[in-house]
Amino acid sequence: MLQALPPIGRRRALQGSAAALVVFGLLLWWLLPMGEDSPSGRLTFSTGVQKGVYERYGKLLETAISQDMPDVDVELRNSEGSQENVARVATGKSDFTIAAADAVETYRLSGAPGWYRLRGCTRLYDDYIQLVVPRSSKIDTVEDLRHKRVAVGQEHSGVRLVADRVLEAAGLDPVGDVEPVAAGIDTMPALLKKGSIDAFFWSGGLPTTSVRDLSKDMDVKLVKLGYLVDALHKQGGGSRYYRAATMPADAYPAAQRGRAVPTLAVANLLVTTDRADSELTEQLTRTVIDSRDHIGDQVHAAQLVDLRTALFTDPLPLHEGARRYYRSVKP
Repeated sequence: MLQALPPIGRRRALQGSAAALVVFGLLLWWLLPMGEDSPSGRLTFSTGVQKGVYERYGKLLETAISQDMPDVDVELRNSEGSQENVARVATGKSDFTIAAADAVETYRLSGAPGWYRLRGCTRLYDDYIQLVVPRSSKIDTVEDLRHKRVAVGQEHSGVRLVADRVLEAAGLDPVGDVEPVAAGIDTMPALLKKGSIDAFFWSGGLPTTSVRDLSKDMDVKLVKLGYLVDALHKQGGGSRYYRAATMPADAYPAAQRGRAVPTLAVANLLVTTDRADSELTEQLTRTVIDSRDHIGDQVHAAQLVDLRTALFTDPLPLHEGARRYYRSVKP
């Protein structure tokens, strides 16, 4: 005959419930990401000229941000390039941007408004300096640009900055010895095809879609630039961030015909200021690193973002939020 069990007392029932809650809480801690709520608010990101690498990267990063931080509203703003980007962020007109290290250093050394507030989040990919001319052209060196019509980028672009310095390194006056044409990568290829210019400078990740498309429509070649690196370094200032590099033969197969091109490169940085919220900056830095492969499927240069070197944002100090991210993933 079965004996009835004694009734469970109120205290024991409460103890059992408390234990169950503890176990449930531990399961939540283990299964769900803990910490502060996801950032929210509005973020303004300054990109670059239409059809440029900065613009394409910015659009893809916006998609990644919307997935990782759904409560953050991103506004992308086109610009003329690195110089305008740095100025916008330093003066509070944009929250984040991409800019080349030479432009960042030039802004800092000039003592322009807000220079001391600039901070780095990530070293991204490298820009390669590209000088494009028709294959039939007799332009084989920068010195051959004398008295030629040369597109040198828009006034506030990073292209203008590096084009002027490269011309000076070759002993040319950027205004007196060449006929400078203010144009961006959105119009340079068409100008070259029409014969309105003899050459154009471009600074961007490899491959840049507009240059690749031009090489398929027109017989062009890329002029060697690497031999000017020592002369550039003697200029000091932002020019010390240029380094000799090799454009691989498969960057623009139609233009290079199996030959690598000695050129110049400069690092791009994800830039903000000390005004940026630490939590938002930490999460944005995480998104940039985590989305590398996905963005790299469409912007090849993004595949070169490397966690091992990402925190080296010279000449800018690292933002505290970005520093927190790198500490969190340190092995």
